[in-house]
Amino acid sequence: MTAPSLFNTGTRRKAEPPVATGPHSGLFANVVFDRPLDTEYTYAVPTDLVEKVGVGKRVEAPFGRGGKVTVGFCVRVTDQPPSAAFETKALLRVLDDDAIIDDHLMKLTRWIADYYLCGWGQVLHAVVPAGVRENAGTRVAAFVEPVAKEHLPNPLPTVTPQQKSALDKLKKEGRPLEITQLARIAKCTTGVVAGLVKKGLLRKFSERIETEASGGRESPGEGAEPGDSRPPLALELNADQQRVWEQVRAALHSEGGFKPFLLHGVTGSGKTEVYLRAIEEVVKQGKEAIVLVPEISLTPQTISRFSGRCGTVAVLHSHLTDAERGGYWRRVATGHVQVVVGARSAVFAPTRKLGLIVIDEEHENSFKQESTPRYHARDVAVMRARLEGIPLLMGSATPSLESWSNAARGNYTLLSMPNRVESRPMPAVKVVDLRHEPKPSGKHFAIGATLEKAMRDTLKDKGQIILLLNRRGFSTHVHCQACGHVAQCQNCDLALTFHRTRAALVCHFCGFETAPFQNCPSCAQPGMRYQGLGTEKLHAEIEEKFPGYVSQRMDTDTMSKPGSHQRVLDAFRDGLVHILVGTQMIAKGLDFPNVTLVGVVNADVGLHLPDFRSAERTFQLLAQVAGRAGRGERGGRVLIQTFTPEHPCITLASGHDFVSFAGAELAHRKEHQYPPFHRMARLIVRSEKEEAAAAFADTLAAAFAEATKRAQAGAQVRTLGPAECPVFRLNNYYRFHFQVQSADSGVLHAVLRDVLAIAKPPSGVEFQVDIDPFSML
Repeated sequence: MTAPSLFNTGTRRKAEPPVATGPHSGLFANVVFDRPLDTEYTYAVPTDLVEKVGVGKRVEAPFGRGGKVTVGFCVRVTDQPPSAAFETKALLRVLDDDAIIDDHLMKLTRWIADYYLCGWGQVLHAVVPAGVRENAGTRVAAFVEPVAKEHLPNPLPTVTPQQKSALDKLKKEGRPLEITQLARIAKCTTGVVAGLVKKGLLRKFSERIETEASGGRESPGEGAEPGDSRPPLALELNADQQRVWEQVRAALHSEGGFKPFLLHGVTGSGKTEVYLRAIEEVVKQGKEAIVLVPEISLTPQTISRFSGRCGTVAVLHSHLTDAERGGYWRRVATGHVQVVVGARSAVFAPTRKLGLIVIDEEHENSFKQESTPRYHARDVAVMRARLEGIPLLMGSATPSLESWSNAARGNYTLLSMPNRVESRPMPAVKVVDLRHEPKPSGKHFAIGATLEKAMRDTLKDKGQIILLLNRRGFSTHVHCQACGHVAQCQNCDLALTFHRTRAALVCHFCGFETAPFQNCPSCAQPGMRYQGLGTEKLHAEIEEKFPGYVSQRMDTDTMSKPGSHQRVLDAFRDGLVHILVGTQMIAKGLDFPNVTLVGVVNADVGLHLPDFRSAERTFQLLAQVAGRAGRGERGGRVLIQTFTPEHPCITLASGHDFVSFAGAELAHRKEHQYPPFHRMARLIVRSEKEEAAAAFADTLAAAFAEATKRAQAGAQVRTLGPAECPVFRLNNYYRFHFQVQSADSGVLHAVLRDVLAIAKPPSGVEFQVDIDPFSML
């Protein structure tokens, strides 16, 4: 007998459960809906749904004005009637035979709703993949099985030879078969089988099953390198790795439960091998592991490391269809997958016996979701590990200052791997001051004389090159020389970027595009000037200066098709590409021993944005891309071009000195009451009408004053705003924002909840609450 599971694809039920019609059973179900509401709605459970209703199942119930039939999640079943003096409506249907959210995930999603101040139903809706909610990748099939002996008709009806053959084949199988499958085996028509059902000899029932292609391709070896099916061997650990591994292994075997580790290891120190050892240990114990990596790092190279050594691996990425994602969810829930590797949403994988969560590159911004629920996968992973009583292993060469601070305070155990494997040195870094770099006559070049010479020397020596420029497009600024008009998006307060390949001016936020201007749209004068530098222009310069070498560009414009990422990296690994140029997607997770030169074309991109995290992000990006050099026996070097060589994040990144950078930046944060010393929330008011947005922003300001006074928290809560967002208009919405800070998270949440209760936006106005925001634009 198999153990119960969240999903049972063999559960025999019809695809459309009938509407309940029975009397009230005396039970009540609390239901939450996909709405921004902090309310559980109580419904009476009819007698014919008593055996079906349960926590973690989806239900249909009348909701809102007019009692519209709406799908929600059952979060509680009780025999205590509601206290409100109004008529309790009844549930209509229970949509799931088995709970699709288990107890652990119910507690986790409740915490997310409370902490990130959103509806519990919104969180549950976001956690369950669309492929599961909509049964994507499944179909309802008609099955037959022999009628039990005690229920056979008396006398037995006569049967034809074909019917007898079909009965014999079915009994020989010893299990129910699809009608079409039985007909194929018995070499008869489906009408023959239908005749047996009509005569009372077979019982027909419906069952939802998965289609063959819906479960993805999880298997040992999924993602392995082409032409090599052998699993990678475990590497011999060096002293640093062995010391770290012993601490992690002890936690995996202890009864201590929750144990968060922060592994700070320089690039190339062998953190992945420690992850793999920990995952292998967990799988040996009959448990599962979740590995979170940034979407940008879900490369074939990364995937093959896990799938080759860690049992059955499911890889969750953005190119999966709803059916594939739903299939993976069902396989994980039924225990058919031992390791889940994926981006932030993989933190919700419905594992049956979770033993470990690993977060690689825990500092990555992509772990923060920018739509409701606005959770951070790292913080959710910390809470999930705490709730399930398991170790958590977070790693990075440049940890987030939040995690570094937690380790300093003793909330996390800090593990250190300060040396590269095989005692390889960190690459030498040279900072090139563009203010003093020789400028060739004629047109402007992105590659300075020093970097160009280094590139020619590297290519002559048969090395490979990575060039980073974290800005897409060809020209990032288009303006009129006569009147100064700047080409802007018609929907946003953002400049349009010229993309030469597409022959279009494009908004990188809303997607608006228009044909390039011949004449100024403002003064009609000719001579529009195209300035600024993006990866497309840089790539064109490389092709012009290095015509005898093959170069490839990697950014979201060139890597949009499934498989394109893998094809370029395979060609680079095989030496068919000599120069790889791109945005931040080439800065992390790549391990190519023949890369002996890394060039940062403009280190100042993003450094001077109005965001308190801009220096941290710049340091992390520079340190990470520098780590791509010198990973082989030939060593390597890094050149950083900048107009601000004296900036601390650039000088310290060039010295691979994260500890000093963290100390200086944390002192700055503390002085200005920024995270991690103060908790922060950002509220954005937006409307298509500027006056409406401004008016409600003023209403919110009054609500903040009232809530702060009521909580007697005037000295504990600091509110800035309302003010126009740095980018005031986005996608035709005018936006104002507030920044709210407090050293006490409880006080901050109490004031915010009070504000949300006081201030209700009018029609046509929306506002968003972002706890621990990562974007300040």
